[in-house]
Amino acid sequence: MSFGLGKGFDSLIPTDLVDEDFDPTALEDEKVSKLVELKIVDIVPDLEQPRRDFDEESLKALADSISEQGVLQPVVVVKEGDKYKLVAGERRWRASKIAGLETIPAIIRTLDAQNRLELSIIENAQREDLNAIELATAYAKLKTQFNLDEAGIAKRIGKSRASVVGTMRLLNLSDEAKKEMRKHNLSEGVMRPLVSADEKIVAEVLPKIINDGWSVRQVERYVAAHKKKSSSVAVKTDKYIKQEEELSKKYAAKVQITGRTIKISCKNANDLAKLLQKL
Repeated sequence: MSFGLGKGFDSLIPTDLVDEDFDPTALEDEKVSKLVELKIVDIVPDLEQPRRDFDEESLKALADSISEQGVLQPVVVVKEGDKYKLVAGERRWRASKIAGLETIPAIIRTLDAQNRLELSIIENAQREDLNAIELATAYAKLKTQFNLDEAGIAKRIGKSRASVVGTMRLLNLSDEAKKEMRKHNLSEGVMRPLVSADEKIVAEVLPKIINDGWSVRQVERYVAAHKKKSSSVAVKTDKYIKQEEELSKKYAAKVQITGRTIKISCKNANDLAKLLQKL
């Protein structure tokens, strides 16, 4: 996945990055944006930003993540005097300070460019010919770069909040599924059941959607049937895990149960001798 300018997400839509390959305003964004490393101390929060309460525990968790992986999504700022005012990403900025970072990746825009880009994204999101994955990316960009929540996006786009959230969840699909979705102009409805499906099911269903024209109902039935099957296997596996733990404790050795076979492993000859005495 390439590192573009419109990336990042929260727990509701648990994707770390928004792929610029699906961003309908990526070219325009590139013309008005500058991606740089800014000093933390040169950035100031927007005092008019309505959100003023930040959960300390959540910030600490984000700071720990940043310490390990760095800042995956740049903040967005506009120049204001000799400082840069935050437009989006105050949690990342605060967490980066807690993590002890001296600099943070930032997208610098002028206020005019920021306003024009927001209008362009909204106009693109209202296009009827936009593929659902491109629409989801436009929503994500409004969320991560313009400080809009799902309700705010819905109001600007003229759709319901539920519709916005549902479309954004498509970003949880694998890169391959998203590419196929755009390539074959697959609908949101037919792809939505695959959002929470495992990779094997997605790989099995995608060709049926593309080549056989499977309907939403067919996809839903297939996914539901295989999820039920997977659940029954999981229950069976959990039962074996419990038995393995009990036997491992009883014989002080590693026990594995596969099918009708029980495998007991010892670390050394002394452990084997002790095991044989117990059997």
